[in-house]
Amino acid sequence: MVHPEQPTVPSKISIFDGHNDAVHLIREYKHDGIDFLGHNTTGHLDLPRARAGGMFGGFFAMWVPAEQPCEADADLTASATSYAVRMADPLDPAYARRSIDAQLAALKSLADRSSGAIRISTIVNEIDQARHDGALAILLHIEGAEAIGSNLVELETLYNQGLRSLGPVWSRPNIFGHGVPFAFPSSPDTGPGLTPAGVELVRACNRLGILIDLSHLNERGFWDVAAKTTAPLVATHSCVHALCPSARNLTDKQLDAIRESDGMVGLNFCVNDLRPDANRNADTGLDIVVRHVIRLVDRIGIDRVGFGSDFDGATVPNAIGDASGMPCLIEAIRNYGFDDVSLNKIAYENWFRVLRLTLTPGEMAEVKP
Repeated sequence: MVHPEQPTVPSKISIFDGHNDAVHLIREYKHDGIDFLGHNTTGHLDLPRARAGGMFGGFFAMWVPAEQPCEADADLTASATSYAVRMADPLDPAYARRSIDAQLAALKSLADRSSGAIRISTIVNEIDQARHDGALAILLHIEGAEAIGSNLVELETLYNQGLRSLGPVWSRPNIFGHGVPFAFPSSPDTGPGLTPAGVELVRACNRLGILIDLSHLNERGFWDVAAKTTAPLVATHSCVHALCPSARNLTDKQLDAIRESDGMVGLNFCVNDLRPDANRNADTGLDIVVRHVIRLVDRIGIDRVGFGSDFDGATVPNAIGDASGMPCLIEAIRNYGFDDVSLNKIAYENWFRVLRLTLTPGEMAEVKP
């Protein structure tokens, strides 16, 4: 069996990615940001690099940073073998709404400026049409529901504006639940789960046809969603806790629940969630990434694994570098014995399957008590 570090064979596999934070770097949102339509040397993602890597679409995350950012590492406690980041403070809802509105406007402005090269898509057929046309499909995602009130009026508005994926929490508390902190080594069982408002949020997402992302929920929140949702369980950008015991990663028991729900996991490329030592070291070989792919396939099946890169939101392996390096990862996986049928499933077909199950409004689905 071949164990390459940097494959050189080009890949022709098309890719749909489960998570990126690119909106925070584009000039439509950040006055000194990048021109997403041109090739850039900063960040991980723009249109030319997406095309070079075979990426035709993905979940574009809107996330609200703290209104008053703390000093670098001010909330970090670390040793040679562990780290813990103090849980972020709750956000002011009015500030969160302004920030999400600005990010949504920026993505729509980018799509308008692209003359059809970038398309905000709400159903799988639109995403697949972008693939056939050589365009880039944006599926709108919110990471942390602070911009939504307990009466869920904003959820309906955002749905009508194109929102199709939502993480109830980021790694901080809000009115819907409690996020999982950034810590290693740590169990994801770090505190309370969903609030009553969080349960109603899950039901509303099921009714509308909004995917519920479990990636930043703590373990009790994960099980609360599992008990109430009528949709498959999905973590858009997570790794395997058994290989890297980060609080952000999924335990075998959680993976089993995802398998039983016919959901899926998008593998996160964040090196400190991939490496057994959780070191934020970009000099991380592709063998470590593939090890997580293999463990996921063995545990939940080839039909339930995809990519959730976290481009522009994490430190990724130098062996990938940016979106244009995705063929290197594809070939590394291929060289561990995966054929084109399996690679196409991991690269985009599994996302299509779950999105078809999820984005259809669930008003006729049985509501769990």
